[in-house]
Amino acid sequence: MKTYAYGFPRLGENREYKKAIESYWKKEISDYDLEQALYRIQESIIAAYQSSVDRFPVEAISGYDPMLDTAIITGVYPVNNCQEYYELCRGHQALEMTKWFNTNYHYLVPDFSSWSKPRFTLHMNIPLKFKKRFPQGIPSMIGPLTFLKLSKGIAPAPTVPSGAARFNEFLENLAEVYRQVFATVGEVHVDEPALVLDLTKDEIKACKKAYQHMAASGAKIHLLTYYDQVDFLKELYAWPAASLGLDFVRGKDYLKIIEREGFPADKILIAGVVDGRNVWRNDMKSSVQLIKRLNKKVKHLWISNAAPLFHLPITTEGQGLDPRLKEHLAFAKEKLGEIRQIADSVEQGLKVPAAKPMIFGQNKSVQKKVAGLARKDFIKKVSLEKRRKTQDKIFQLPLLPTTTIGSFPQTVDVRQKRSDVRSGKITPQEYEVYVQSKIREAVDFQERLGLDVLVHGEFERTDMVEFFAEKLEGIATTAQGWIISYGTRVYRPPIIFGDVFRPQPMTVKEIKYAQSLTSKPVKGMLTGPVTIIAWSFVREDIPIKNVAYQIALALQEEIRDYEQAGIKIVQVDEPAIRERAPIKHRQWPQYFDWAVNSFRLATNTDVATQIHTHMCYSEFGEIIDHINDMDFDVISIETTRSRADIIRHFEKIKFRRQIGLGVWDIHSPAVPTVDEMKEVARRALKVIPKKNFWINPDCGLKTRGWPETEASLKNLVTLAHQLRQ
Repeated sequence: MKTYAYGFPRLGENREYKKAIESYWKKEISDYDLEQALYRIQESIIAAYQSSVDRFPVEAISGYDPMLDTAIITGVYPVNNCQEYYELCRGHQALEMTKWFNTNYHYLVPDFSSWSKPRFTLHMNIPLKFKKRFPQGIPSMIGPLTFLKLSKGIAPAPTVPSGAARFNEFLENLAEVYRQVFATVGEVHVDEPALVLDLTKDEIKACKKAYQHMAASGAKIHLLTYYDQVDFLKELYAWPAASLGLDFVRGKDYLKIIEREGFPADKILIAGVVDGRNVWRNDMKSSVQLIKRLNKKVKHLWISNAAPLFHLPITTEGQGLDPRLKEHLAFAKEKLGEIRQIADSVEQGLKVPAAKPMIFGQNKSVQKKVAGLARKDFIKKVSLEKRRKTQDKIFQLPLLPTTTIGSFPQTVDVRQKRSDVRSGKITPQEYEVYVQSKIREAVDFQERLGLDVLVHGEFERTDMVEFFAEKLEGIATTAQGWIISYGTRVYRPPIIFGDVFRPQPMTVKEIKYAQSLTSKPVKGMLTGPVTIIAWSFVREDIPIKNVAYQIALALQEEIRDYEQAGIKIVQVDEPAIRERAPIKHRQWPQYFDWAVNSFRLATNTDVATQIHTHMCYSEFGEIIDHINDMDFDVISIETTRSRADIIRHFEKIKFRRQIGLGVWDIHSPAVPTVDEMKEVARRALKVIPKKNFWINPDCGLKTRGWPETEASLKNLVTLAHQLRQ
């Protein structure tokens, strides 16, 4: 019985990936040096695979994002050097960025809006290049269906055929380029997570035809899909693939279907039984039983992970975790070992123990609070209109008020002081004095610029989820458990292992201090329950809505402390509310019920408190009604990279709330001009009443430098003044 693994993290145990690319951006290393650094990371990944599994792909180490790399392979963006490549990632020509399925990985979105006809060509054969360099593994590509479904601009338009015909035409043309690549490599791993989407019969038929064309290359195709269940598995059997990789963790019906319908004798089943998206140790007994049942129906069976391993940190070693928790955890390297262990147990008939229950982290008081929640706890006592009148009298803000999303640049000295207090080089009291000095500078800076609603800058915060995880009970954090969010941006997902509660105020001291320095309102800044869940690894022993309500109750307590401290504007960020939604739309009602309610519960406070929320880098247009149901007062949404496309969705509903559509893409170091920002604002003001419109950046400014921050915010304030006039 063979073992197979894929999607190992490209970050490197010491974040070598991030360091190499950012060194290149700083012009400290050459194009050649960067390439060699990425090759060394690939070699370390191959070594990890070879320590545990028989077969594996060579996923060409991307310089930023595999979707962009696929667009380069197929001639969509025929770049030829690193400078041109990174212009598409973070320059003036930067592509729109959004979430990869329902994960917190962001990808760059290829855009075909300007293409009247498909014109794909083989521009750069990256899989062949990596096959020659690393013959130990199987060359890998994102599948054509996934590439097109996650791209932009293949939709009905007045001057083109119907959407279905246009999609089919593009897919057919793209398949020819794939066929050319496949012919050069002979064997290929193809990632097609889009097969689990809600596909039409026409899309399925067109995709099958495309694979038949690609198979004409003579290549052996290993077709893998994951994140959910394929709804047309029996039809998929007829596709010309040597093997099918299925996610048995989320594909709950796969076993029943295979036991009932069988599995093709001429195909390999790559059974994903080790979870690649959560950190809990595998239930070995259940997995072995599942494999044994499959073995009775499947002639050729390989054991694998379910979903790519890049959603996990590299190893549990050196993470400073409580031993009681660590024994329940497995990160990417440990998952490889679990795949091997399952195969050995099946082959050798070894007995494996049942999974150990989690025996610590329970809090009966928190459980009782959640159990006692009633409908009234999720509904505000005062309507939006009455809240608006009260708040307008309190704040008396100008037309088109200006603000930022929350964070200011986390410079080297800020990170060093945080490291110093953690290591004991300075005392907590010395650190507090330092943070207050940075808050004072930030408030002065904002007042000089003329911003209307201020923030404290978040200098004490590492990450918008990790910071709160460190303050809440029932959540653990890691020392080096990094994973990639986008490009070289990394974060350390916390681990929610127990009942969550707030032992003491988390952020009140810093916000209160900032408010004492100015007569302008300062926003209290919190991360919402859905985002904390989405960017963490979550316990699986209780319903997820219970976890969300526990976090919401903790945030509600924090907001009430804000109110007692005189803080009247509170922003509860929920950038992950769309990404956490299930892939299958039929599961949305159940999800949005608890997701929306958790926000309502957290923010069900005083009528005079103006509740803001912030969302970014997801397809929010399709959930606009659910967003409206959250019952906030003001929302800020990222729009710059999408060229304000989301505005058209506000034309379709009666959206009475205040809104700030981002006019500055903060993920690029480029300083936007007043005219560039004005283009976004004017388009928005055609749809949104001026009395409801705010001026703000797309997102927080943590990753930016001070010079570009100051220049951009000056332009933003100038824009507001010009528009008011």
